[in-house]
Amino acid sequence: MRLASFNVQNMRLRRGPSGPRLDGARDRDLPEDTGPAADQLDSYDRALTAALLAKANADVVALQEVFDQDTLDHFHDTYLRDTGCAPYPHRHCLPGNDGRGFDVALLSRVNPLAVISHANLTPRRAGLPTPENVNPDAPILRRDCLEVALPGLSLFLCHLKAPYPDTTATFQTRHLEALAIRHIIETRFPDPQNALWLILGDLNEARAGHGASKPLRGSFSVDLSDRLPEKDRWSYPGPIGDFYTASDVMLASPALAQRFPSATPTILREGLGFEARRHTGARLDTVGTHRPHASDHGLIMIDLKGL
Repeated sequence: MRLASFNVQNMRLRRGPSGPRLDGARDRDLPEDTGPAADQLDSYDRALTAALLAKANADVVALQEVFDQDTLDHFHDTYLRDTGCAPYPHRHCLPGNDGRGFDVALLSRVNPLAVISHANLTPRRAGLPTPENVNPDAPILRRDCLEVALPGLSLFLCHLKAPYPDTTATFQTRHLEALAIRHIIETRFPDPQNALWLILGDLNEARAGHGASKPLRGSFSVDLSDRLPEKDRWSYPGPIGDFYTASDVMLASPALAQRFPSATPTILREGLGFEARRHTGARLDTVGTHRPHASDHGLIMIDLKGL
């Protein structure tokens, strides 16, 4: 089984007089990402997003920053179909807690046994310690932790809070989110160390020190990206300056890591814009400087042969 995770950067379906269209891979926080000229690049971005997913050809894909189910289906039925890749008949994008509406999503060629949202989990229900400035009855997860039960493997799809505008407050938020994801796994499995599970998604933090995600690390899981040379672990180039992080992760249970001792992630960076200078390999056709691009993230994937 090949698994992949990809932050597709603000994918949203818009419907207007000229018909449905997808927003491109842009945050609209830079001048070049707004206005009519930027709009004209949207379809090029999404063709590149689809091309990178087709290149990965994963059996199961975790996506981040998908607006809703209609967006997911439209992208699949138009852009992905046009690449000629095998279809994903099982598609799920459940409502989460992002105020802008960008959620985690699933594309799968494997029929899930269950797909469970944990968007409504609160600190009180989870029994987690709550700082004074946190409402114990408000949802913990800023998007969701989408639990996907597959035959022989459970996946936990996540996207933690971004580290801005207040880095201290967002650290606290991400730390609570990490505690919540650990709680979900420990509740699901009486013996998490010996169960087969994988956390995949965007933790929204630099690799150094692992920061707020520490509850998910240490002896609790194995970061499969540690099997890559350190210089090759990055998946996200910051928009300004020479800043590269490994925020996209695959954290395996100790039992899963032991069962697949040589399974090593691959990070596809062919869809990144040319401003990501650390990537010196090939790029997809039509990729430009900043845009068009598939996303501001690379795609991370891994083969677990035998599952």
